[in-house]
Amino acid sequence: MKWIMVIAGLVLALWGIGLLPVAGQANKEPDRKLIELSGKLLLQVKMDQSVNSLREALAKIETDTLISGLPNDDARKTFWINIYNAYFQILATKEKKTRPAIFKEKLITIGGLRLSLDQIEHGILRRYRSKLSLGYLPQFFPGKIIKQLAVSKIDYRIHFALNCGATSCPPIAFYNYGKIDKQLEIAASSFLKTDTEVDSLKKQVTVSRILQWFKADFGGNKGIKLILKQYMNQDFSDYSLEFKEYDWTQKMKNFDS
Repeated sequence: MKWIMVIAGLVLALWGIGLLPVAGQANKEPDRKLIELSGKLLLQVKMDQSVNSLREALAKIETDTLISGLPNDDARKTFWINIYNAYFQILATKEKKTRPAIFKEKLITIGGLRLSLDQIEHGILRRYRSKLSLGYLPQFFPGKIIKQLAVSKIDYRIHFALNCGATSCPPIAFYNYGKIDKQLEIAASSFLKTDTEVDSLKKQVTVSRILQWFKADFGGNKGIKLILKQYMNQDFSDYSLEFKEYDWTQKMKNFDS
């Protein structure tokens, strides 16, 4: 029993060390051309045009250039949301990848790195949180590069921006540096207002399953109700909270404009 406790303690200690943040970069302007590549890739996908040259350009970027070119959270969110949405469409339609491989396999080469969609979403955009555990647990040893690329703070609004080709997914938008905060506000407001069902008689509010899968990102049930109050201008503190079944029926190229 003693040895089990010692081993468990060592594992937790190593886990904690692995989660320590990497030293941040100096406060500087991001590489606008780098960020624009992500938007161009998504546009080519929407227009059904060849993406080969853009994929090659993204793959050939130096890793250090990728890290230094995205020095703040707005830059990281803009770049990686566009990349995620573009690459899901590419992998699903052009390379015929399906679940779970489309999420788990390292099929994306950017900045000399082989990445998966899961690494982009849960490693970078969710600051290396576990895909499971409702978001309450961090990942074991995400790796130095992922930590260098990751946002400094989880923004729950990204869940209303990422599209995985399912009917229940939010629509795809083009995100721009300098407008990302306003755009994410619009995405969150639009999704919650159109997808949430309120039964005033039963005192019940039903929301997307996304909010349950990543409950910790939203601050738990209490946080979800506060978010709903913010966007829907209604107090749900005494309402019961229910979650919809997720409709995985394929709905590709669901662009919002």
